[in-house]
Amino acid sequence: MFNFDAFVALLPRLAVSLPITLLLALVSMAIALVLGMALAVIRFLKVPVLNQIAIAYISFFRGIPTVVQLFLIYFGLPQLIPSMSNLDAMGAAIIGFSLKEASYLAEIFRASLASVDRGQYEAGIASGLTATEVYRRVILPQAIHNAVPATGNIFISLLKETSVVFVLGLVDMFAEAKLEASATGYYFQTYLVVGLAYWLLVVAYTWFQGRVERVLDRPYTR
Repeated sequence: MFNFDAFVALLPRLAVSLPITLLLALVSMAIALVLGMALAVIRFLKVPVLNQIAIAYISFFRGIPTVVQLFLIYFGLPQLIPSMSNLDAMGAAIIGFSLKEASYLAEIFRASLASVDRGQYEAGIASGLTATEVYRRVILPQAIHNAVPATGNIFISLLKETSVVFVLGLVDMFAEAKLEASATGYYFQTYLVVGLAYWLLVVAYTWFQGRVERVLDRPYTR
């Protein structure tokens, strides 16, 4: 039988671990955005040597399961780099998620840059703008507009993917739910609560992204 009282009682307990989930997602995404943009520029400009390294990086991190990457970083890096012997689970998770999501964002950003017609760059140069000004004023605003929907999908995937950090002993929302379910025996209620929590986070972010997209759409609707 569904125990509604147990369902309600679980809400504040799982809320305690919510900041861990949000911290993992937000910090990892911020780092991934910077790294992904750098990789995208290297790929878009086809920088010699660095382009080949970027291709290998993207292929590697897109091809390995997230849990395997987390284990490699948490257990493997301290063996390869003794100075990282004090790496904790939170640090390892942030590094792992940042590196993985950057590999996806790099391709999204590269495709967004390539989607802007080359003629606009040539027209900007012909009008007297420098290459930097053309990218800053013409290319990048359009590329960012094109990249927002796919970037949002990456963040939503990352938000849900943080649930695997329990394998490193980090107590996020899902790990807390597992502990509560084992202690109380209310498995359905517990996992329903944590499922609804992730869903509400996704709904809140989707609303926020919609607001951002409407702001970015203004120059195209006047």
